Amino acid sequence: MRNLSLFILLMGLAFSVFGQDQIEDKKKLVAKNAQLKKVGEGFTFTEGPAVHRNGDVFFTDQPNNKILRWSYTRNEISVFMEDAGRSNGMFFDLEGKLIACADMDNQLWSIDDKGNATVLVEGYKGKLLNGPNDVWVVPYGGLYFTDPLYKRPYWERDPEMQQDGEHLYYLSKDRMQLFRVDENLVKPNGLIGTPDGKKLYVADIGDNKTYVYDIEEDGYLRNRKVFCEMGSDGMTIDYRGNIYLTGKGVTVFNPKGEKIAHIPVPENWTSNVIFGGTDRKTLFITAMGAVYTLDMRTRGVY
Repeated sequence: MRNLSLFILLMGLAFSVFGQDQIEDKKKLVAKNAQLKKVGEGFTFTEGPAVHRNGDVFFTDQPNNKILRWSYTRNEISVFMEDAGRSNGMFFDLEGKLIACADMDNQLWSIDDKGNATVLVEGYKGKLLNGPNDVWVVPYGGLYFTDPLYKRPYWERDPEMQQDGEHLYYLSKDRMQLFRVDENLVKPNGLIGTPDGKKLYVADIGDNKTYVYDIEEDGYLRNRKVFCEMGSDGMTIDYRGNIYLTGKGVTVFNPKGEKIAHIPVPENWTSNVIFGGTDRKTLFITAMGAVYTLDMRTRGVY
């Protein structure tokens, strides 16, 4: 009886440990029998995945100051850009330019397919930004980016707060107007918008909440509401309107803010996520020193 009790106890412990690694998927978002695949490792801290129009995914290794490219067709990773301005979050615009949060000098860059960078934003009202973190380009419009403060060891500037808080910004389509659209966030981080350009989701990782806004034609936001009681690092959206948040693996919420899936990732932190591949059915995940993919039934929209 003692041995049986011990066996039951050990089995229970094993289930509790290994059960955490199981994908929770209430709405069959993940492809049948799909397994998480590590497609790259040996980096220091991966971030900022952005999908190219051909399905390749560009991502950053911020501490090593590189932008890398994962080829969907060859399943290979190559260096796209050295001296990448310590880029963090990224997103492709409609012209195929890579918009990057260049944290080295707290700027926003536009990078062409040859790796040539143009500075779009270098400050706000005569002061440096805190450190642009993530960016989303509005279809047929401007772009939004978050500006939290994460003190970096490579900064030569004063590492303290440069602005009067950690805010959300909008840059107009003609790149001439820059203004704040939310000054009441604790530490905004990841953000993503709907493909019709009508709604914006912003994660306040400092307040453990994600908000949803209505987007006005002039770029201003209205009707801020709590979408879910969870913050996030990076984030993405699928064609059903489900929102994918990161941190402890990848957690998925439907458009009503209800949790419908969780994808465990065997790393201490999951930083960001995007849909890649020519059919946008490959979930590409950046997590610490590695990157992963997962075959999906649902698909992305960018």
